[in-house]
Amino acid sequence: MINDAHCHFFSSRFLELLTQSLPDLPETGRAAAVAQQLGWTDPGTPEQLAATWTAELDRNRVSRAVLIASLPGDEDSVAEAVRLHPDRFVGFFMFNPLAPGADERLDRALSALNMRGICLFPAMHKFRVDDERVEKVFAAAERYQAAVFVHCGVLTVGVRKKLGLPSPFDLRLGNPLAVAAVAASHPRVPVIIPHFGAGMFREALMAADACPNIYLDTSSSNGWIKYYPGLTLDAVFRQALAVAGADRLLFGTDSSFFPRGWQKGVYAAQAAALTMAGASEQDRTAICAANFDRLFPLTSA
Repeated sequence: MINDAHCHFFSSRFLELLTQSLPDLPETGRAAAVAQQLGWTDPGTPEQLAATWTAELDRNRVSRAVLIASLPGDEDSVAEAVRLHPDRFVGFFMFNPLAPGADERLDRALSALNMRGICLFPAMHKFRVDDERVEKVFAAAERYQAAVFVHCGVLTVGVRKKLGLPSPFDLRLGNPLAVAAVAASHPRVPVIIPHFGAGMFREALMAADACPNIYLDTSSSNGWIKYYPGLTLDAVFRQALAVAGADRLLFGTDSSFFPRGWQKGVYAAQAAALTMAGASEQDRTAICAANFDRLFPLTSA
């Protein structure tokens, strides 16, 4: 059984929000035009994209997946996918705690929309993780029994590059040690650092070692390894298993758009790395499925 803790729901609304500053795009049918420009399948309605995702998971024998609303303001799209397929999808949403109306949007997403993960991108939105407004995020997560996902390290957004959109991110703000300082004050909140810290691997391990509520997700090809001469993916898994343990690793692919679909190659590479790292069958089950189900149990309708 496989559960994927990191997929992006690149909806029509996402493409519309992303390209608001771009000229020469039609107001009607903008998402379809952008998808054509990118060589992607038109996402269609949230219902249609949810059906596409469900069929894709079925083809690859993936039981459940986190779907991330990947721009502030697109959480309704993911909420609809979760409403239609509550046994397959868990909803996360990108959140900027500095934006106007942030408190109201946070409460609505966690209550009315039933989102179960709050995604923070400090480098993108230029805030410190120890900002008092971030403290409100953790308090809300504790109140609603949600997780907090904090992107650390290197941040590159492929679709922005393809469209020629600027990405003036401040990488200094994405330090896992800052995440640990806040996570320690909220021990009941699961805190997820994706991509093994995305280049801040040592700091991510230190944070996880200090805070038992910090989880590392394994998603993407982990190209950040290039910053560590001689490091291999199996060595990353071996060290993460030694420090955080199998019970705090969450398998993910970082899959996003179609027709590429679910990234089976990422799964294959990580499965091979786990074998080389000497992971037991019990470890594999925890990483690829059981930890996900423990954090995000199915709820009755």
